[in-house]
Amino acid sequence: MPCLPDLSAKLPSPGQLPAGESPDCVKQYRAGGLLVRKVRWGLSWRGRLLVLGFVLLAGGGLFFGSYPFLAVTEREETDFLVVEGWVHQYGARGAAAEFIRGHYRQVFTTGGPVMGSGPYSNDANTGAWVGAEVVKRAGIPEAVVQMVPSRVQGRDRTYNSALALRRWLREHQIKPRSLNVLTEDAHARRTRFLFQMAFGDELKIGIISVPSPDYEPRRWWSCSEGVREVIGESIAYGYARFFFHPEGRGEAEP
Repeated sequence: MPCLPDLSAKLPSPGQLPAGESPDCVKQYRAGGLLVRKVRWGLSWRGRLLVLGFVLLAGGGLFFGSYPFLAVTEREETDFLVVEGWVHQYGARGAAAEFIRGHYRQVFTTGGPVMGSGPYSNDANTGAWVGAEVVKRAGIPEAVVQMVPSRVQGRDRTYNSALALRRWLREHQIKPRSLNVLTEDAHARRTRFLFQMAFGDELKIGIISVPSPDYEPRRWWSCSEGVREVIGESIAYGYARFFFHPEGRGEAEP
């Protein structure tokens, strides 16, 4: 039954209410009906403490669990290793160790025009070429390294690098069932998500994260490098996961 207006100054007693009504449902009006007073439910101090505890618990879980979530390593069974061309020396050393561990048949390096060098001019000016040289110096045999450059500058670099690799595999009629992609640190989950988006259902993407030696991953918040990495990658992954739409944003290559 809907609430009934009460124009008196006091709330009526329960015995004076219509059948089925409660004091909490009665409204009080003043100023000719321009003002109304409603009885509502609110949190008690116990309820507020419970909500505060839940918020603190959830916030702590997000804070301490963010690095393990982003810097994920989940390998697939495959003969092909992909290394993002922008990796640093420690990433290249990690790629060389992974090459030995996984007994890979071929290693691909990916990447578009080197940051700060302007638009694409030639393959030697891409992260794929730079990455190939770095992993060779780290110990991966030159005979198994294949650079796969992207020609897209600036935006969506990881996604367009994956598209370039997909195109190369198709052109050379190589049809792996899965790939393992190696990258650095907290970039891993976003890399896997974008590579899987680029390849779709064609194959499964495994991911390998090489931790940075510049800070302790379990205490990333104690170092400025760790704070920048985790916060920056959290924002970037959120954008890729919920706001990135690849239609019309792929490579302009033929």
